[in-house]
Amino acid sequence: MPVFQYEALDSNGAEVKGQIEALSGDEALSKIRNMGYFPTKPPKVKGGVREKLAAAAKPKSRRGSGGKVKVKVLTQFARQLSTLQDAGLPILRSLRILEEQQKAGTFRRVIGYVADDIESGSTLSEALGKFPKAFNRLFVNMVAAGEVGGVLDVILARLADFMEKAQKLKAKIKGAMVYPVVVLTAAFGIVMGLMIGVIPKFSTVLKDMTGGELPGLTTAIIKFSNWLAFGFGWAVMLAVPFVIMFTLRIIRKFGLGRYILDTINLKLPVVGQIVYKTTVARWTRTLGTLISAGVPILEAINITADTSGNEVYSTMLRKVHNGIRQGDTFANPLRQSKTVDGLVVNMIDVGEETGDMDKMLLKIANNFDEEVDVLVGSLMSLLEPMMIIVLGGVVGTIVLAIFLPMVKIITSLM
Repeated sequence: MPVFQYEALDSNGAEVKGQIEALSGDEALSKIRNMGYFPTKPPKVKGGVREKLAAAAKPKSRRGSGGKVKVKVLTQFARQLSTLQDAGLPILRSLRILEEQQKAGTFRRVIGYVADDIESGSTLSEALGKFPKAFNRLFVNMVAAGEVGGVLDVILARLADFMEKAQKLKAKIKGAMVYPVVVLTAAFGIVMGLMIGVIPKFSTVLKDMTGGELPGLTTAIIKFSNWLAFGFGWAVMLAVPFVIMFTLRIIRKFGLGRYILDTINLKLPVVGQIVYKTTVARWTRTLGTLISAGVPILEAINITADTSGNEVYSTMLRKVHNGIRQGDTFANPLRQSKTVDGLVVNMIDVGEETGDMDKMLLKIANNFDEEVDVLVGSLMSLLEPMMIIVLGGVVGTIVLAIFLPMVKIITSLM
């Protein structure tokens, strides 16, 4: 019979470690609870036939399992696995069913490998943890909490809800940016066409008509046009966005660079408020979901810091983590960081006092999601007149540069 190692807390809250014989991880958990202990981690199998099977399975080539998986596919997987677990099917059988339903590709192979590991004695969270590109730390730790608490179906359903809401928020912001990006791209193409195809032809005519004496604005526009058309300026203009994106990507590889860029983003007008509320909604929802799943608060904060997507708030959460380890509350270091407004701090403070911190965090996330919708609408209303003014100014400047010499000629003839 396999031997499982376990870590648990006794009735006094003291940590207990030991070994227990069981036919499966579920039976091991049941025996540990019958001993009066509360498991803090899923039991790990040690020794016996299953360990040999796991060792034999380890050297297997796992080609095609290193690619990323779309969040939509992962959400569907969590939802379906939750339904199968709620129906009472064994986890191995559930995974084999989902493997058959998947289209041929990376994720189908990953599910197959996860099922193989479970068949060899691993827990679901251990098997998922071997594929970090498919299942992030948040997913793995939520599953581990569900295994320990015996509520895997509930946790998977919550996880699916979390991913759906996060994707909806992301999709709203992306959708709002499609219109201005399309308009600006089209306008940029039109202006480039004027500068490269039209202005050079007018320049020769205008110089002949005025004897080479042109107004300063016209001269500047013609020089810029010649640089674009004949001096490879068009290549420079096209390369600039890619150079900027590449530079930002390099800067973001360093912690200090990420912190500086994220700080700048938070201070931008209108956009900064959207970044702030989006980020706060993300980390509060992540932390609230983890706490409600039974993940210990310190581990939940660490996971949230790693998945917040903003270095300013990652740094703040690490400070909160250190404060709690030293006996402080969550609200005090959060208030001292000055990264969130007073309403957020007060709601978290109330949540700590009432023992409903997870509910408070999820309320904050839902409120901020609604505010992001309003801010995105405001940004769109602001962008439309701004784009009209900017584009009108650019086109007006080009037209004025062309007509100024003509006005000069007409004036001289009168």
